[in-house]
Amino acid sequence: DTCQNFHCKRGKVCHADKQGKPQCICQDPAACPPTKDYEHVCGTDNKTYDGTCQLFGTKCQLEGTKMGRQLHLDYMGSCKYIPPCTDHEVDQFPLRMRDWLKNILIQYYERDLNTSGILTEKQRNKVKKIYHNDKRLVAGDHPAELLQHDFEKNYHMYVYPVHWQFHQLDQHPVDRLLTHSELAPLRASLVPMEHCITRFFQECDGDQDKLIALKEWCHCFGIKE
Repeated sequence: DTCQNFHCKRGKVCHADKQGKPQCICQDPAACPPTKDYEHVCGTDNKTYDGTCQLFGTKCQLEGTKMGRQLHLDYMGSCKYIPPCTDHEVDQFPLRMRDWLKNILIQYYERDLNTSGILTEKQRNKVKKIYHNDKRLVAGDHPAELLQHDFEKNYHMYVYPVHWQFHQLDQHPVDRLLTHSELAPLRASLVPMEHCITRFFQECDGDQDKLIALKEWCHCFGIKE
């Protein structure tokens, strides 16, 4: 099977021609495997697709058109009304996001106590210091005032989680710059719960070059140079 180890980008599938030569052709959206309701996704055209296979197959078929260029994955889940983000809400967003990133790392560390594999040894050593700090604010739905007070009082606990998330996203390529596609996995999963994340990322791009540098990322989260 000449297609066995032949890689095609999202929205395309491998097909062998008459000579048996592999080539990438657009995925037929109607031929995508069935999905569950929780696998539905919302496109930037505000249309609900059964899954990413159907979305990217549709985008491929529209390749070369304005509609195809504008169609992207907006967020996970069926399309719904996303309220606009107010100035007050976007100002408070980094408080929750910093706390969330810290608690994600704590969860990974606790899992690794039994079976290692999620964090590297270097990462575990970094998170261990946060985990064993008796001043650590435990996970919970805390008011903004408490989150701000804890950030000011225990600033050192939030630096690594912010840096860690940046480097987790900076993969294609690793260049200390986040593109729209690198931000997409995090943004798409959080939009239904955190409606300010899109505006937050837009405002993080201080020079409006469609790239978020590490310096811009840290500035958005209140991390000093």
